[in-house]
Amino acid sequence: MRHSKRRHVLGVTGPHRSAMMGNLAVALITHGRIQTTLSKAKALRPFIEKIITLAKKAEQANDAARKLHFRRLAIARVRDKKAVALLFDERVSEFTDRTGGYTRIYKLGQRVGDAAEMALIELIDGNDEGYNKKPKKKAAKKKSTKKAEPVAEEAPAETEEVPTEAAAETPVEETAPAPEAPKADAEEAPEEKKDA
Repeated sequence: MRHSKRRHVLGVTGPHRSAMMGNLAVALITHGRIQTTLSKAKALRPFIEKIITLAKKAEQANDAARKLHFRRLAIARVRDKKAVALLFDERVSEFTDRTGGYTRIYKLGQRVGDAAEMALIELIDGNDEGYNKKPKKKAAKKKSTKKAEPVAEEAPAETEEVPTEAAAETPVEETAPAPEAPKADAEEAPEEKKDA
């Protein structure tokens, strides 16, 4: 069975992968954005977002022991105390109002040497425009109910014009039943085959 196998392996061993993710996370926390391959950026996104979630939990915790616990969990994964201190003390305030989506990945094209897909991964600023927008689904429902009323008022005016057009198209309607007659013959034919 292949349960819990859905992760970015990156073609390296487990300890190598965790060390690579820790190093990339340190660079991202320190610099705010880094350029790497697309596959590494996609692997880094869930890793760093879990670290940021630990920082948010530490900020919301009332007990000093809980705050220290979350900080130690982050240090165990990132392996750099200075980067964790920077995230937990200074940068966590940017993410307090969000429930997720702390990073953004831009595709940059292919690298010249080996044609590897390159990407830019960055931590999103707290004043980013994308987070102040409200969900579009709720706004669309409200607009559609308001638009339905004027359309209903205009519909009778259009139906008055339709009978005049329908009178001109009556010969076309007479030709429409003709195709239905062969269908009836087609339905009778399988019944005859069933009887035989």
